Amino acid sequence: MSGGPVIPDYGDPSSCVARDATFCADWFSDHWSGLFWPALVQHVELTLMAVVIGFVISFLMAVLAHFRSWFATPASAVSSFLYTVPPLALFQLLVPVSGFSVLTVEIALVAYCLYLLFTTLLTGLREVPEDAVLAARGMGLTRRQILFKVELPMSLPALVSGLRVTTVMTIGTVAIAAYVIDAGLGSLILKALQSPFNTQFIGAGALAVILALAADGLLVLAGRLLTPWARSRRAA
Repeated sequence: MSGGPVIPDYGDPSSCVARDATFCADWFSDHWSGLFWPALVQHVELTLMAVVIGFVISFLMAVLAHFRSWFATPASAVSSFLYTVPPLALFQLLVPVSGFSVLTVEIALVAYCLYLLFTTLLTGLREVPEDAVLAARGMGLTRRQILFKVELPMSLPALVSGLRVTTVMTIGTVAIAAYVIDAGLGSLILKALQSPFNTQFIGAGALAVILALAADGLLVLAGRLLTPWARSRRAA
């Protein structure tokens, strides 16, 4: 086996490819279903898996820290430490344990999600007005009922804000995961770097940016639909 760079098979060259243009829209269109679309789907799947798992863990941590204030300090310390570790370094530390696998990628991605989600969730719960909690308690609601009927609904803006930042960050980090697994848009970018042909590199990079913008926009819309009172308060 030769040790030279791996050059992707770009098929029969069109006039655009033959000219070595910066971006060949016809080549991008021809390879959409077989190259770009599968990578985009993989990118979305890896992102969703990490954000969902990270949200569930962070939610449980934030609720526990809200009920037991002593837990907030160690939870924040551990999650912030994981957040400061560079992605490539964390991948390198995990590979000897879980190999070049999706599990390695997801462990790292979830670790990065924890700090942002835990912090925003706990902040949102703590910023619920004390008057609202006392009023709910005076109506006879239990501690669990106050959490689900008062505190969580009122902390939704903070939750959505945390999800927006976490999701966009995770989309970017998934691209770096191409150094571990051959999946996602990052894989196309990494392979394209070994060739002077720029269309694959630009196309995959543009799709990653569009995906991040679309995810952020959808979460903004979801936040507005879930918190109509906040929108009315801003309008007033």
